[in-house]
Amino acid sequence: MKEYAPVKEGKVREIYDIGDSLILVATDRISCFDVILDNTVTKKGTVLTQMSRFWFDMTKDILPNHMLSTDVNDMPEFFRKPRFDGNSMLVRKLTMLPVECIVRGYITGSGWASYQKDGTVCGIRLPEGLRESDKLPEPIYTPSTKAEIGDHDENISYEQSIVHLEKLFPGKGEEYATALRDASIAMYKKCADYALSRGIIIADTKFEFGLDENGQLVIGDEMLTPDSSRFWPADEYEPGRSQSSFDKQFARDWLKANEGHNWKLPQEIVDKTIDKYLQAYEMLTGKRL
Repeated sequence: MKEYAPVKEGKVREIYDIGDSLILVATDRISCFDVILDNTVTKKGTVLTQMSRFWFDMTKDILPNHMLSTDVNDMPEFFRKPRFDGNSMLVRKLTMLPVECIVRGYITGSGWASYQKDGTVCGIRLPEGLRESDKLPEPIYTPSTKAEIGDHDENISYEQSIVHLEKLFPGKGEEYATALRDASIAMYKKCADYALSRGIIIADTKFEFGLDENGQLVIGDEMLTPDSSRFWPADEYEPGRSQSSFDKQFARDWLKANEGHNWKLPQEIVDKTIDKYLQAYEMLTGKRL
């Protein structure tokens, strides 16, 4: 049996190159504030992979995605082990575009902090009088650069994203930047409408895209998971305050409230975190893991 080692490790994912395709493994690691915590959250990787699969299937009419299979029987023998079952995805190889495509439908987090200072979010002027967690008149697109592990992503304007992409793809910067913006907003709108019908508000999210061998734009990485999005329970939504959530904001809040944590969560917080991930998955998909 051929052995494989990751060719790249991110904060949560491991990437294996098997020749003509890749295998993305979502581990049970958890990161907050761009730091990998000294905890594992059992089943978290499975939730991320299976939720991405759900959204990839739902949005393939808008844009193709990189998913080929989540069945380990479609992967080399090395991956047919319990530790890869459920949390692994066989995907197409893409040339990834170095932009994180963030869509915000509600004002919260760093966007709310920015708005309080000068009425803008990532350079976009918003109406006066918004309250924390208010729904925006229309979703806004606020891209950022992709940082290496240990560094922070940098917010950029749509115009700056054109320049950023033009340096890497001469003559294509504006075309790619526009395609990223339009695809991101279209997918957010479709998925946010669906999620609301299932009792979940998607306050914001990020997408990542790449180009296939024919130069076609394809969505890659993960999609609309609790790691890449803010999910709020719709029945508890109340503008004017921060919201309870189904995502890792729960873990972030504990870290902010407890100094000297050394980037380790107590088991009680770990257990509550995975419960929230599982609840979100079941509400959105109608299935249990």
